[in-house]
Amino acid sequence: MRKKTVLTAAALTAVAALTLSACGSGGDDSASKPVADVSAQPKTKAATVLDKPFEKPDLVLEDTEGKKYDFREETKGKPTLIYFGYTHCPDVCPLTMSNIAIARKALPKADQDKLQVVFITTDPERDTSAELAKWLPSAGDPSFVGLTGDFPTIQAGARQVGIGIEPATKEKDGSVVSMHGAQVIAFSPKTDGGYVLYGEDTTADDYTKDLPKLIKGETP
Repeated sequence: MRKKTVLTAAALTAVAALTLSACGSGGDDSASKPVADVSAQPKTKAATVLDKPFEKPDLVLEDTEGKKYDFREETKGKPTLIYFGYTHCPDVCPLTMSNIAIARKALPKADQDKLQVVFITTDPERDTSAELAKWLPSAGDPSFVGLTGDFPTIQAGARQVGIGIEPATKEKDGSVVSMHGAQVIAFSPKTDGGYVLYGEDTTADDYTKDLPKLIKGETP
């Protein structure tokens, strides 16, 4: 696995360089490259609170039932976590979904119902609606929303929130690798802005501690 997230802080401002990651592949870190600079407050514990929240990406894709899903409209006014990844990822993607699922189950039922977790594939050629429907309940939670569509649309939507992804490529050993940013972005139910960033090292305990505040639109 190649992965690197760079975060530096000075006074009340930090610059987070979101990087591309090849899940489950070997090699040096030169393949990871910055895709966006994000102004943020100094990182405290798992969460990085962004000085300038992201707007929700303008994305209309297909859900696990093959129906149109307008991300902005469907998640308007709801606490939402968004993650870009792929079902054939052997490590980071399923671990991230599992950690969030564990934390969600620790919430009161009313809060569980409020939380929207949206997984958007970075490998739509293999991740059809049917494939996402099979994978998400086992990797995460049946309540999670899985979205697929054409790659250019997904890539453009990811870049609206500073996440870089590249088309899946075949390695010399025949494996297919999808390069993608591994960050989870939390959107506030109050402003619909993406105001908190979580990296790949965020644990289930971290999410369990932060989700009650994120559901209220508070800063963790």
